[in-house]
Amino acid sequence: MSSPPIHPRYSLVIPLFNEEAALPQLFAAIDSLLKRLDGAAEVILVDDGSRDRSAELALAKSQADARYRYLGLSRNFGHQIAITAGMDRACGDAVIVMDADLQDPPEIVLKMIAKWREGFDIVYARRKARQGESRFKRASAALFYRLIARLSAVDMPRDVGDFRLVDRAALRAFGQMRERDRFVRGMFAWMGFRQACVDFERPRRSAGETKYPLRKMVALAFNGIVGFSDAPLRLALWAGASVSMLAMLYGLYVIALWLTGDPGLVPGWSSIVVIVAFLSGANMMMTGLMGLYVGRIYNEVKARPLYLVRSEQGFDRRTEVDPVFPPFARLQESFALQSRSQKQA
Repeated sequence: MSSPPIHPRYSLVIPLFNEEAALPQLFAAIDSLLKRLDGAAEVILVDDGSRDRSAELALAKSQADARYRYLGLSRNFGHQIAITAGMDRACGDAVIVMDADLQDPPEIVLKMIAKWREGFDIVYARRKARQGESRFKRASAALFYRLIARLSAVDMPRDVGDFRLVDRAALRAFGQMRERDRFVRGMFAWMGFRQACVDFERPRRSAGETKYPLRKMVALAFNGIVGFSDAPLRLALWAGASVSMLAMLYGLYVIALWLTGDPGLVPGWSSIVVIVAFLSGANMMMTGLMGLYVGRIYNEVKARPLYLVRSEQGFDRRTEVDPVFPPFARLQESFALQSRSQKQA
């Protein structure tokens, strides 16, 4: 006889991408954490198109342990989308987002919950130290956080990733934000609500390799800057104005030389080529920058789903609450009704 559905007080959302080596340690650590919580909890494992045995191990865990759920996306949509997919399906009064590599220590969740009980809607974890990371990684991360703090109109906390606790009310507000190029930590900062911080020392990765190489780090930083600041556009405006001013001054200088009959004014191709190349390069750079913003608008106008689910397991073991993203639920319901009508026909 199956156990009746439960309503979890806590939901842990853990995105997975090729984390086969880290999963045994992760499951042991999460099992230990669940025993220390003061209420029922669920663990949502979101497989973001892994190419190793991560999906197989996560599915097996969800089948063996009633507290675990498995959500398999149809392909690799990216870390920020995987986080969103898990939070869309989370049912708890408080939702905790953490990575699978145990660099987000599970024991910090207890400190977050303590802050949540004090009345805070969002509790984020701030890294005081980064163990096992190269000097370049630490320096580039520090530069990024300081740069976005200067450029963005939103006050974003420094040295803070996606490891955080979110109250149900704040999660519903987050569910209304469906932009495609997502920078989740910036979105939570933009939302406001009552927010608190918990400091921790980030340990080394437990197993496996980082899923954020330099290319993905640069792309995430770019999403953060472009998505929460118009500073690049203003920079393009002032750079274009400066180039135009310099070209005008140079033109006046050439006219002055011509009026004075300066013998040094010899017609030639060198100066023309340099000036044309400089102005053309500046024009292409500004056009490309504006094109990036237009491309982001184009992605939003297409209005495709943020993600597609290939398979799921374990979500029927809980009582459902109001969905985080009601339009998504209505869309799913319309698909179900359409499917039933087609079968009846």
